[in-house]
Amino acid sequence: MSKPTLQVIVASTRPGRVGLPVAQWFERFAERQDAFEVELVDLATVALPLFDEPNHPIARQYTSAHAIAWSETIDRGDAFVIVHPEYNHSYNAAIKNALDYLHAEWNYKPVGFVSYGGVSAGVRAMTALKPVVAALRMTPSVEAVNIPFVGQFIDDDGRFVPNEQLEMGAAGMLAELARLEAALRPLRAGAPA
Repeated sequence: MSKPTLQVIVASTRPGRVGLPVAQWFERFAERQDAFEVELVDLATVALPLFDEPNHPIARQYTSAHAIAWSETIDRGDAFVIVHPEYNHSYNAAIKNALDYLHAEWNYKPVGFVSYGGVSAGVRAMTALKPVVAALRMTPSVEAVNIPFVGQFIDDDGRFVPNEQLEMGAAGMLAELARLEAALRPLRAGAPA
């Protein structure tokens, strides 16, 4: 049996964002753990406009090429890690928009969070995201990676260089996501298309 697919979603879309190097580190780290096939999904590249579909996402009757492509992308995923900043004590608009575009494609899949920011390490944004993903029938991991004062981990070449504690947190979250993915797989198999 092939390995399940973990999609690492880069939530920030702004120029100069720290989220991309954080996500690239996490992608490489997850590949080394070898529990998943890993795919980086960058919302800046996906470039979804503000939700513009005429039908409710639960119907899966998409009319635009971008919504159809987004549906196909997320359908490929068996588990997700959302790498996200904290804006004004909450999550950024791009990740909310990306989540809202779809419904069934997210159902019965586990999700982990790599949050980053200043003193709060993005925890307030992660806390605000949890009820959103729960409404989409996703199962949030209890384990998370929260990066305080994220700038201290960016080297002169713009790469994210984690410390041992962040890597330990990432390993714990990946192990939990693998267990959750296996447990939720039968629910996905029986879910209506």
